[in-house]
Amino acid sequence: MPVPLQSPRPSAAARRPESEAVLAALALPVIALDRAGIVVYANAAAEQMFQASANHLLDHPLAAHIPSDSPIFALIGQSAAACNTVAEYGVAIETPRMGRHFVNLLASPLGDAGEGVVVIFQPRSIADKIDRQLTHRGAARSVAAMAAMLAHEVKNPMAGIRGAAQLLEENAPAQDKALTRLIRDEADRVCTLVDRMDIFSASGPLSREAVNIHEVLDRVRRIAESSFARHVRIAIGFDPSLPLVFGNRDQLIQVFLNLVKNAAEACPPTGGEIGLLTAYQQGVKFAVPGSNSRVHLPLAISVRDNGEGIPEDIRGCLFDPFVTSKPKGSGLGLALVAKIIGDHGGVIEFDSRPKQTFFRIMLPMYRDESGRAVAGGDG
Repeated sequence: MPVPLQSPRPSAAARRPESEAVLAALALPVIALDRAGIVVYANAAAEQMFQASANHLLDHPLAAHIPSDSPIFALIGQSAAACNTVAEYGVAIETPRMGRHFVNLLASPLGDAGEGVVVIFQPRSIADKIDRQLTHRGAARSVAAMAAMLAHEVKNPMAGIRGAAQLLEENAPAQDKALTRLIRDEADRVCTLVDRMDIFSASGPLSREAVNIHEVLDRVRRIAESSFARHVRIAIGFDPSLPLVFGNRDQLIQVFLNLVKNAAEACPPTGGEIGLLTAYQQGVKFAVPGSNSRVHLPLAISVRDNGEGIPEDIRGCLFDPFVTSKPKGSGLGLALVAKIIGDHGGVIEFDSRPKQTFFRIMLPMYRDESGRAVAGGDG
């Protein structure tokens, strides 16, 4: 019997992937500059770090995205002049849009004729971000458990205490009625606090749909400017190509109202500014517990303020219940934010220092029946 002939295996050259596909797959941000310092290439990770799409990065000088006094420009100049690879470690890169990043830099000449320079950024470990998110979700779960406990162990007995005080008041002498009213008022106050925490114990699937996040942010901005943020300037930086968010519109409004209100209270009495920024990024794919699927969170929404920053001693537990730096704060606002974002399968992180505090939320995008993302516009 004749042996069937096997088709020859394609050569390595035939199986070689396109160089751009390789660069796009890298987790490290990579950009390429021409001789004039114009950005001619940026991979997906670079879009994420710069908080800008390729359309915003390409065909513009790097100095339009990074301050001209940044050490990165000296590194690029050295690489171009020596036609050799140059590295620098522990460089701080900071802009209002992208925040502050500590990175290692590697600059290499592009081509033999000095056509430009390729710059590779090695950002801090993503493990920091994952660890922070797990902490936030743990805080949200602890609040939910506390809310359920309060409803069962506190609210019901308080109703009995209030009823007993009301019965005593009917037959109490005039001088004692003030005490019975005090008991009733304090019982009502405790029950009101428990009612405020009921949202944490809400169970069942979250009702979600396609949401234009720019419409949500525009509504939050209008509410803020007409009430608690009248003394500050609110600047917007929306990416008009951002797809729709897969979320609950009312709850997202609550999230950003809380964040903007906190930002307004942190701003100085004069010269206060809040920034609302959106960007598309490749994001981090998080594992879904109990399955093999991964959730892609490419939509980044940032709330920035120029206040004095978050006190160092509460940063590690900022999303825990009853943690606050405000004299009259309840410490439930950020715990609620963490809970809602966790219910959306999203990520929240922050970075704070004097005059520059960022809260950044990453959310999943909505896909239609064909699995395609739907553009949301700029609101």
